Amino acid sequence: MRNKITYIIDDDKLSIKLMSMLISKNNFCEEIVSFHNPQTALDELKNNSANSSKLPDVILLDLNMPVLDGWQFLDEFELINFSKKIIVFIVSSSIDPCDLEMAKNYPIVKSYIVKPLSSEKLKLASIVIENEISSQ
Repeated sequence: MRNKITYIIDDDKLSIKLMSMLISKNNFCEEIVSFHNPQTALDELKNNSANSSKLPDVILLDLNMPVLDGWQFLDEFELINFSKKIIVFIVSSSIDPCDLEMAKNYPIVKSYIVKPLSSEKLKLASIVIENEISSQ
C-alpha cells in the first residue's frame, strides 16, 4: 500500500526539494506536504488531529532546526491525540551516537535515516511502513 500523504519537516529548502524529487520519482506517496518550520507542521497536525483524511501517513523529520528542533517537535507530537497512526522517520545528517540512541526513546520513530535520502533508503522505509500497517 502506498502512502497517501507524507510530511517533510526540514528547515533546509534544498533538502526538501531533493527529498521531494526522490519521493516522487520512487512513487513513495501520492502527496508531499513540506514545512520549513516545525511549529507550523505541529499547528497543522493539531488542527487536523481528528480528521484522518487530512493527516499524513508518514513524517520525515529533520533534527537540527532553529527555534524548534526535531526532539522538541517529537515531544509536542506525542502529546497530540491523533485519529490515526502516523509513522515518523528521522532524516538527519547527524551521525552522533547520542542522537541515534535518543531516537530509540520515541516509540513513534520507526527508523533513523542518515542524509542523504536515497532510493534504497526509501525502499527500506516502505518495508517498515508495510510492517507497521500489517501489524495494526
